[in-house]
Amino acid sequence: MSKKTQLRIVGLSAAEIRGEAYVLILADADGGPRRIPIVLGRPEAQAIAMVLEQVSTERPTTHDLFVSFSHAFGVHLTEMLITRFEDGVYFSELTFADEDGERTVTMDSRTSDAIAIALRTDTPIYASEQVMETAGFVLPEPEDFESDDEDECDDDSDCGEADDDDSDDFGADICAEPMEPERKSPRHANPENYTIEELERTLERLIKNENYEEAAGINDILQRKRRER
Repeated sequence: MSKKTQLRIVGLSAAEIRGEAYVLILADADGGPRRIPIVLGRPEAQAIAMVLEQVSTERPTTHDLFVSFSHAFGVHLTEMLITRFEDGVYFSELTFADEDGERTVTMDSRTSDAIAIALRTDTPIYASEQVMETAGFVLPEPEDFESDDEDECDDDSDCGEADDDDSDDFGADICAEPMEPERKSPRHANPENYTIEELERTLERLIKNENYEEAAGINDILQRKRRER
């Protein structure tokens, strides 16, 4: 069996550089440093946020209906696996079993739908090693962030205090006003011209600013340049 990593959801927020887009962040459930960013549309993000925020509806959603249908016929979801990441697209599978566990069926699924169904059935979410290596990025250590803050602040600047609240804010941003994108220098607009060291520093800064979608793009370029070196 191929190596796979169990994941947990650590964040869901609005993407700053795309309208009506949201970024879902998955992390190693065992506390590892790697993160997986998944860009979602508004409907897909809402379907996931409803579970995370424990929002109930008078009538069942499509995902609720799917879960009720499978349970009515004695079928339950045993595993959700993100199998691969190709050309910016995640591919996933859902594995179902009957009540006796004698028969299992694996079905292809959009990753957003697979996660929404897995959350509704308390099913573990996994990613293959190919996904972790290709799409994952490593969150820098806190001391790296602190050194960056010292470089950015001088005696005459007013640097804000760090937020002590580390709690995950899953669904609030879906209804919030979009944030104004940060200004980017002309060089920053051409990351293909960056050296590996510049890409690493840029990735750290984007993660620090919770700009996970752009961080994912920078990480793709960084991994490609490392392979080519």
